[in-house]
Amino acid sequence: MEVQGFSHLTINVSDLKRSLHFYHELLGMDVKHVGNTDAYLEWGTAWICIIERANYSSMNDQRLGMDHIAFYISEEHFYDAVELLKKHQVPIVRGPIQRGVGMSVNFLDPDGTELELHTSTLEERMKVWKG
Repeated sequence: MEVQGFSHLTINVSDLKRSLHFYHELLGMDVKHVGNTDAYLEWGTAWICIIERANYSSMNDQRLGMDHIAFYISEEHFYDAVELLKKHQVPIVRGPIQRGVGMSVNFLDPDGTELELHTSTLEERMKVWKG
């Protein structure tokens, strides 16, 4: 599998405005997009998505904090990676699907941590994001 590096992480938060203050004002992340329930920020070469999940406290199987971790893979190697996951019966929870201009597949590690392989950059995603 030809993964090229870290892509992004997604964090579930209870209050988007409060979290934007923390990540942007306190930590100094650059805001690239703010939607009704999500925001995309950049910090060095990493990009972070925060998603407001106001009702998570009442949901049994979901929680605030880390949603998933994404790794960048070229589209050239993406489909081979998906086939490898399927061959080894790795649980795929979403995809492969097109998200923005890139392809994504989300899957679980043996402990249930959600991982993603993603083929686009933050700049490419922001050109078409409607969130």
